[in-house]
Amino acid sequence: MLRISHIIKNFGNVNALQNVSLTINKGEFFGLLGPNGAGKSTLMNIIIGYLEADSGQISFNDQVISSSNINLRKKFGYVPQEISLYLELSAHQNLRIFGKFYNFGAKELENKIEEVLELVQLKDRKKDLVKEFSGGMKRRLNLAASLLHDPEILLCDEPTVGVDPQSRNAIFDMLNILNKAGKTILYTTHYMEEAERLCSRLAIIDNGNIIAQGTLIELINLLNQKDTIKIQKTAFTQNKLALLKDMGQISENDFYLELIPKESYNQNSKIFGKLEEIGIRNEFVQISRATLEDVFLNLTGRSLRD
Repeated sequence: MLRISHIIKNFGNVNALQNVSLTINKGEFFGLLGPNGAGKSTLMNIIIGYLEADSGQISFNDQVISSSNINLRKKFGYVPQEISLYLELSAHQNLRIFGKFYNFGAKELENKIEEVLELVQLKDRKKDLVKEFSGGMKRRLNLAASLLHDPEILLCDEPTVGVDPQSRNAIFDMLNILNKAGKTILYTTHYMEEAERLCSRLAIIDNGNIIAQGTLIELINLLNQKDTIKIQKTAFTQNKLALLKDMGQISENDFYLELIPKESYNQNSKIFGKLEEIGIRNEFVQISRATLEDVFLNLTGRSLRD
C-alpha cells in the first residue's frame, strides 16, 4: 500500500503541492486527474525520490520512502512523461542498458528483455533503432523499460501524450493486463476519458490541491444534475433560446446547447414533451451521462483543459 501524507512542495513562490494526502491500495488502478500544471508530475517525482518534499511523508508497505532508500525505491517502476530512450540505439540495446542497473545475470537479463518486449508487442522490432520508431512505439518501449525489474507498483506519468488512438488503446490494453495480474498502478492524466476508462478509483488535483477523490460513481454523485441535455446547435434551435431558458440554465459550446433543467422539468419525459411543444424534434436532442469533466467544472468553475 502506498500512503501519501500531507505533502507540501514549493518552488519559490509557486505552491506546487499543498497538503496532498492519498492512499493507493495494493492491486488498485488509481488515477490522478488534473490539468497541466496541477502538480501531478511533481508528486510522481517525490514518490520516486527524485525530488524531496518540503514537508510530509510517503510510505510504501509502512516503510518511509527516501532518496537514500534504494531497496525500497526498486519496488517502483516509473514511466516518465518524456521519452527517456537512446534514439541512436536499438530497442534491445536500450533495455540492456536499463537492465544493467538491477544487477541481473546475463541470461536472466535476456529473459527479462524478451518478456517485456513480448508484452509491449515490439519483439519483432528489437534490433531496430529507436529513432525509426513511431511515437506510440517509443511510448511502449518506455513502458517496457519500467517493467524489467518487475516492480510492485507502476507509476505512469501521462504515458499516452502525443500518440495516435491505436497506440493509445494498445497501451491501455497492456496496462489492464498488468493490473489484472496484480500490479498496482498509479496513473496521471489530463484526459478525463482515460481516467474514466482505466481507473477503479481516482483523485482530482488542481493547483496542487486534491479537491475530490473516490470511484467514478462517487465523484459523479457530487453533482446535483447527473444528466446533461444536449441540443444540436442549428439556426432554428438558436432562435428558440429564450424559450429554452425558461426551462432551465443554458450554456453553449461550438456545436451544442446544454440544458440543465429546472426542478419542474426533473423528468426526461417532461423535457422531451416541452421541447416538442416548442418545435425541437427528438433527433436534435440527446441525454448524456455526467462526466468527470462536469465534476471538475462544478468544483473549479472552469473546464479541465482551460
